[in-house]
Amino acid sequence: MVKGKECKKVKTIFLDLNEELGLQCHNLVFSNEKLRANPTKKSKCDCDHNKLINRGAFPGEFIFGAASSAYQYEGAFSENGKGLSMWDYFTHMYPDKIVDHSNGDIAIDSYHLHKEDVKIARDLGLDAYRISISWSRILPGGTIKEGVNQEGIDYYNNLINELLANGVEPFVTILHFDIPQALQEAYGGFLSAQIVADFSDFAKLLFEQFGDRVKYWITINEPWTFSVYGYAYGLFAPGRCSNWQGLNCTGGNSATEPYVVAHNQLLAHSAAVNLYRNKYQPLDNTNENHKAKDRALDFMLGWFMEPLTLGKYPENMRVRVRDRLPEFTKEEINMMKGSFDFIGFNYYGAIYAYNKPNSSSFSYTTDSEIDITGEKNGKAIGERARNSSRIYIYAKGLRKMLRHIKERYNDPLIYITENGIDEAANDTLDTSKALKDEIRKDYIHDHLCCLHEAIESVNINHGGGRGGKNSVSSAGKNGHDHCEGNHPL
Repeated sequence: MVKGKECKKVKTIFLDLNEELGLQCHNLVFSNEKLRANPTKKSKCDCDHNKLINRGAFPGEFIFGAASSAYQYEGAFSENGKGLSMWDYFTHMYPDKIVDHSNGDIAIDSYHLHKEDVKIARDLGLDAYRISISWSRILPGGTIKEGVNQEGIDYYNNLINELLANGVEPFVTILHFDIPQALQEAYGGFLSAQIVADFSDFAKLLFEQFGDRVKYWITINEPWTFSVYGYAYGLFAPGRCSNWQGLNCTGGNSATEPYVVAHNQLLAHSAAVNLYRNKYQPLDNTNENHKAKDRALDFMLGWFMEPLTLGKYPENMRVRVRDRLPEFTKEEINMMKGSFDFIGFNYYGAIYAYNKPNSSSFSYTTDSEIDITGEKNGKAIGERARNSSRIYIYAKGLRKMLRHIKERYNDPLIYITENGIDEAANDTLDTSKALKDEIRKDYIHDHLCCLHEAIESVNINHGGGRGGKNSVSSAGKNGHDHCEGNHPL
C-alpha cells in the first residue's frame, strides 16, 4: 500500500477567541519558561486519567511510530562525500541566530549509531519510523549532473534495510528543510522555479534507489514553516525577510518571497507525486474574530491544502495578497489537484487568533490581518510547553483539526506524523527523576485520548501516529481554533 503523498503539518494552533476550532504547533525555541500557565479546563478531552490508553483501544490497523529528520539526527555533516546543506551554512555563518549557538554537525550522531537507534525503535514496539533524506548527502552539488554520492546511497540503504529487518516500517521524507547550499548559491533555492526540476530529479533518484522497499513517501516537510520562518521572519535558514522589520535578516522581501517559495514548493511536490504515480507507484496500491480564525487557517493549512484539493489558493489569500500571489497554469492545476494519497499532520498545541486590521506595510506577517495570543480573559488556552513560549498544550485541538480537515478537504487519509513536547536540557537532573517524565506521559495520554475520540465520534479517515518534534506528502503545519472573543486555531 503506497502512500507517496501530500503531508500537511500543523504546529501552532490559532484559536479564534469565540469558538474552539483547530490547532497548530511550532518547533521553535523561544525561551525556557516553566510549563504551568493557569490553563483553561477545556484544554483536554474527557478521558479517565486512571485508565490506561494502550494499543487495544485503537483499531488494529492503527500505526504507532516515532519521527526524526536528517539534519537534527544524523550529524556527520561533512563526512563521506556529503555536501553542505542550507542549514549547515546557516548555523556556521550566523550562529547568533541559534538560541544556544548549537548546530547539527554531530547532532545525535545517528549516521554512525543508526543500528542502535533502530534497536531502540524495535524495543519500544514501534510500527513505523519516519526519517528524512539529506539531499546534500545524496547529491553534494544539488543536481544529478554534479554527481551522485554512492556512500550517501549506501547509508540510507543500510538504514532502511535495518528498519525492515526489525519489523519497523520506514516513512521517508524527501525534503525536511535542508536543501543543498549549492542550489541556494546557484539560483536562490525555492525562490526560483528551477528548483522544481531539480527536486523532481532528486525524488526520481530516491524512488529508483529505495522505492522497492519504501511504501510511504512524504515530499516536503512543513512547507508553511519553511516559507514563513525562512522568508518572512528570517528565523530559519536562509534567514530572509524585509529590512524594515528590523530582524537582522540576510536580505529578502517578506511581502513577496514567502508566497513565491510556497508556490514553488507546491509545484515541486506535485511534480514529484505525478512522477511517482506515473512510473513508480505499485498497481496494488466575535464575528470578526471568527473570521480571523478562518483567515489564520487559510494562510497556513489552506495555503497548501486548497491548491492540492481545489487547484487554487484560498479566497482569503487571493483577495488580500492579490497580484503578489503567484497563479497556477491550467496544466499545473491538473497536475496538482489530488496529488496526494494521505495527509501527514504534525500537531503540538494551539493558540488564539483575533482580528487585527492590516498596516500600510505589505508582508506575509500582516496580510492575514490577524494577531495571536495564548491567553483569553487572563486564562491560558493550555499549559505552556517547557521550552517554548509559543506552544500551548491543547489536546482537544487535535480532535477539532482532524474534524476540520475531514469536512473541509473531502475526508483525506490522515497520518499523525509528529506529536510531542519539548523540554530544556538539564544535565543536573537526577536520572531517576528525569525518567518519571510525568508531563510527557500526560501529554501523550491526553492526545491519544482525543485522537481516539476523533476516530470514534468523528469517524476520521485515519492511518496512525508518530511521536516526534520537529510533510507536502505533504506535511502540513497549521493551526487555528478555540473559543470566545478570539478563536483558538
